[in-house]
Parts: sequence; structure tokens; C-alpha cells
Amino acid sequence: MNKGLLAKQHAKKVLLLQGLSCANCAAKIEEKVRNLDGVRAATLDFVARRLTIEVENQEETDRIVTEASRIAQQIEAGLEVREEEKGLPEEQLLTAVKKGELLRLGIGALVYLLALVLKMPTGLELLLFLLAYGLVGGEIVLKAMKNIGRGQVFDENFLMTIATLGAFALREYPEAVAVMLFYQVGELLQDMAVQRSRRSIQAVLAIRPDSANLLLGQEVKRVKPEEVPVGAFILVKAGEKIPLDGRIVLGSSTVDTSALTGEALPRTVREGDEVLAGFINQNGLLTIEVTRAYEESAVARILELVQSAAAQKAPTENFITTFARYYTPAVVLAAAAIALIPPLTFSTAGFSLWLYRALVFLVVSCPCALVVSIPLGFFGGLGAAARRGILVKGGNYLEALSKLEAVVFDKTGTLTQGVFQVVEVVPAGKWSREEILAYAALAESFSNHPLARSVLAAWGQPVEQVLVSEYEEISGQGVKAVVQGTRVIAGKRQLLETEGIAVPVTEVEGTVIWLALAGEYAGYIRLADQLKPDAKQAINSLRQLGIRRLVMLTGDSQAAARQVAEQLGITEVKAELLPQDKVVWLEKIEQEKTAQGKVAFVGDGINDAPVLARADIGIAMGGLGADAAIEAADVVLMRDEPVQLVEAVQIARRTKQIVWQNIALAFGVKGMVLLLGAGGLATMWEAVFADVGVALLAVLNALRILQSQRLPDRDPC
Repeated sequence: MNKGLLAKQHAKKVLLLQGLSCANCAAKIEEKVRNLDGVRAATLDFVARRLTIEVENQEETDRIVTEASRIAQQIEAGLEVREEEKGLPEEQLLTAVKKGELLRLGIGALVYLLALVLKMPTGLELLLFLLAYGLVGGEIVLKAMKNIGRGQVFDENFLMTIATLGAFALREYPEAVAVMLFYQVGELLQDMAVQRSRRSIQAVLAIRPDSANLLLGQEVKRVKPEEVPVGAFILVKAGEKIPLDGRIVLGSSTVDTSALTGEALPRTVREGDEVLAGFINQNGLLTIEVTRAYEESAVARILELVQSAAAQKAPTENFITTFARYYTPAVVLAAAAIALIPPLTFSTAGFSLWLYRALVFLVVSCPCALVVSIPLGFFGGLGAAARRGILVKGGNYLEALSKLEAVVFDKTGTLTQGVFQVVEVVPAGKWSREEILAYAALAESFSNHPLARSVLAAWGQPVEQVLVSEYEEISGQGVKAVVQGTRVIAGKRQLLETEGIAVPVTEVEGTVIWLALAGEYAGYIRLADQLKPDAKQAINSLRQLGIRRLVMLTGDSQAAARQVAEQLGITEVKAELLPQDKVVWLEKIEQEKTAQGKVAFVGDGINDAPVLARADIGIAMGGLGADAAIEAADVVLMRDEPVQLVEAVQIARRTKQIVWQNIALAFGVKGMVLLLGAGGLATMWEAVFADVGVALLAVLNALRILQSQRLPDRDPC
């Protein structure tokens, strides 16, 4: 009971930080908020500007939110902090390029050019350069002074201010203004690039429905989706988004499911079909009975998943954030050493010469290229995956996908369609075919298992569940029940043998339900399942990607498992497994991987929850938003197609490739210019490129991940 009370006290708050433009500041805000008393965890997604705080005690929430807001506004001035409100339309993105800022920079650049081109007395020339500097860099200097007053010394504002004021002291006026001008222009371009990435994820979030047409008798009332109760009826016109999950009670149409699944082909729906929030009704008029409240709908779960995914940071992101925390102070100390040690040690070393080299060193040292581009890379990867109907719950799972060494598949519903058809009923002894099918159908009538539904479909008669008593379902084995006084056992051979019923040693192809009636073996029902159309292509493509170990674990019979494995070319198969047996086999496979390698399990997210949770990466076939799939797995394939796993691995590897390109670019160029600057072979111009230029190149490179959605089309065969 105490445990339940404690669980209720925990709370989560999401704050939106409008105006957040400094990635280094974002890292500092995250660290300080995480260290507040009463905070369990805090993550700040710089790209989405979302600060997620988990609070130990719900009663402390208001205090912690207030302190977090104060910290954020203290570290980066001008921030507007507000709580994110669920259910409201996503706020319009603020435009990065403000007219006033562009005008100020334009005038500053013009004054700078006049000072460069016109020949004038030294005093007037200095005045023009100071005016230009004030226009393009006054804001940076002001921020630096405010931050120093708050104890925030080692940031890019401080570095740029020290470097440019030092250049003025050395009478390098053109370089001082140029450094500040190019820094500001670079920041604007960088912010525009980040905004483009934000807009890409906004396209995913645009599936949020704005309103619903609620039917009240003969009247139609327009309301928010959150206000519609379960069981109510809504009207969806052609061209409108379906606002809530439900069942069509009147009308037929074609619906665009691409917002949820990434699948371009429309789907035909009619009376009795289930539809999900986020689908777009393309032509007909639909009357829909609501089956789930908005907060439990597929679209609400997906929105929450997409928005919170960036909070789960990849190991590479965490490393870069930690690295930047120590890198900047270290470089500032190194710059001080370059400025002071040679002049104090060697009488021939001029102070102004070494001070200039130290200033070049300072300009290069900003870690923005890394701190911005790495999270942006993972953010782009998550967005590209989401737009293809692949929901990855965090950058950590995206990075893990790029390291896949082995993929373990469930069979039914994963590699096969999971839609069984009864192809043969074989009675034994005194029982007839009709009796076998009738007893099996009644005994299975309380089960939601695909096999049970197939038996009921084959029987084809109304089910009178009052005829059934003492029903018991044994996970992974079958069912036991009493039907009209007759004891029925239906399921695997082992279940009957456990009950002391002898089953003939018969090898039967396909999936089999063995049946015992009144304590005697009564026969079997054979069912057939079909491979998913893209299953073989997915297996072959995974091998082409270098994932050599492909394993199938299934609760089905040896014969059925072997049949599917042979069709797909999978050589490693374990059959007749209970859910706990699958966990044991998965652990054995994980013990055989390399230190950096990862093992994924792909299942339906319902019967395989234990093994999905145990795998390095649990991947669920989402079934267009099945609740259990979204809750249990780390990755959800919304189209229910195995080939989506191939797409996920391709996106993950492309993301990793671009992230490491950015790391190499930043370290390579900065390291080279730092050495050249210390040796006197690089000027402020090279330093500006090594800082602003490299940061911009890294951000633009990261945006290429958004093109990952343009993967090769699937083979229609």
C-alpha cells in the first residue's frame, strides 16, 4: 500500500523554453535542474526546446518548476518559460530571422565596409569600427557581462567578447569587427537550420486532430477531441482527420493512413471496421462510434512518444555534453598559458604577438559545432524514422539499432500474417469432425489468441458461452474448460500429456490444436498461416546489411516452425517455447554477442512482453497502434511489415555515420586551427571559420538525415 502511495507522489512536468538558442547554455540548464533537490531526472531537448522534469514528490512540483524557470532565465537571458499543455494545438514556431536583428546586422556590416574602404583619419576610422562593433556585437558583449555577474563565465559570449576586445587592444580593428559579424551571421544561419529540423518534426506532430463533430441527436456540435466520451458518435466529412479511435457504424470511404504508418497507399474502410485517430477521410461521409478516449487513442500515444523520444539521449550525445563541460574551460586556460608563459619565459617573445595567438585560440575553442549538431543529428534520425511509420523511443535506441549483430524473431504475427485458417479436422475414436470443432470452438470462445479466433471462424455458429464453465487459459499451452459437462482440453501436445492423456506420435505439418474430451484423446485441428508478403525480402535485406545471425523463437510446433524457417532461409530455430523459455534463449544469444554488439527481438508486443523487455532493443509490430505494442517495445513498426526493420537499421546507420562525420569535422578542423593558431600560422579569419563555419557545416550535414526517408522503394513482389 505504501508503494502505491509513493508512486502517486511522483510527477512529470514538461516546460517549453521559448527563445532558447544556445546549445551550450541548454547543457548547463539541464545539469543545474537535474541537481535540484527533489528532482529524480531532468532532460533538456535543445532542438525541441522541451525541458522534461521528473519530480520525487508531487507536492514539490510548483517549487521545482519555479526554480527550474529561474535557472533557465538566469543562464540564458530573454527566455520565456511556460508549461506545456496537452491537448492544445502545437504552438506556431517562432521565426529565427527577426527583421530587427537583420536590419541591425545589415547596418553594422555597411558601416564596417565604409570603414574598410574609405580613407580617413585614424580617430574617425576607429570610431566607425567601434560603431560597427557595437551594432553587430553589442548584444554579445552585454550577454557576456550579465552572465559573468551570474557566475556563467565559460560560454561563447565570453569567448567572443574577450577575443574581439583583445583584437581591439592590439589595434586589429577590422578583424575584431569581422569576427563578431561572422559569428552573428553564422548563429543566424545555424538557428535557421535548426528551425528547419523543428519544422520537420512538426510535420509528424501535425497529425494531432483539432476538433471533432459530435452527434447529439440530429444536431452536430464542434468540440475538442478531449471532450468526446467513449460510446459517443462523431461525424467525419471528406477531407477531415478522424479525431478519435472508433468503429464505423455508417458509411464507407478510403482513408489515408500515412500520418501514422508512413504507407502511401490508401485503405478502404466500411461499416464495422476499426479506424484510428490521425487517419484522413478521403471521400465518403463516416459516422463513427468512439471506442477510446482521446488520451488513450493511437494518435495521442504516438504524439507523446515522438515528443518525448529526444529526451532519451544516445551515449554519443551524453559524451559530447560531458566533454563540452570540461573542454571550454580547458581551452581558456590553455589560451591564458599561450598569452603569458612565452613572454614571461623568453625575453624575445613579444606580449602582443602571443596575446594575438591566444585570442585566435579562444575564437576556435567554442564547442557549438558539437553541442548543436550531435543532438540535431539524432533528432533528425528520429524524425525521419517517424515519418516512415517507425517510432523509436529515443536516441539511445536509434544508436543501438546501428550496432545490431543479431535479430531474434517471433513467428506468428511477425513473420507470418497471424491469420490462421482451419484446413483439416481429424477426429479419433468415437468423436465426429463436427463434435471436435464444436467442443474446440466453445472451449476457445473466451480466448483472444489468433488460433482461437480461427477455430471460432471455422465453426461459424453463434457462441453460447453459458455452456462453458471452469475455463482456464494456460499461457503458451492452450485452454481447459468444461463444456456441457464434458471436460475439454485444447492446445499443445504437452498440455494433454501433462494431464496424463496419451497422444499418438504423429508428425503433422503446420500448426496443430490437439484435443482431449472426457479424459481421452479425441483428435486434432490443423491450421495454416501465410508468410507476410515482405518477410523473405526483410530477411535477405538484413543479411545484406551484415546482420548474419537471424533466429526464430516460437511457441508453435517444430513442424510449423521448420516449414516457415525453410521458406525464409532461417537456419536457427527454436520451437514449442513458452514466453519464459524465449527469455532464456534470448539471454543465451546475448551472451554470445560482442561487447559493443546489440541483439533485437521482434514480436507482436502482446504475448512477447517479457522477451521484448529483456532484449537490448525490443521491436514490436505495431498493428496500427496496438496498445500493448506501443507500451512494451523500444521501437514500434506501425505498418506491421518486417521490411520496416530494414528501414529502421538503414536510418540508424545513416544517423550514426553523419554524427561521426560531424565529430571528425569539428575535432579535425578545430584541432588543426588550434595548433596553427598557437604556432602563429593562423589568423582570426581562419579562427572564425573553425568556429562558426564548422558549426554551420556540421548543422547542415546533420539535416541530411531528414532525407533518410527517401530510401529505396520496397520490392512490390
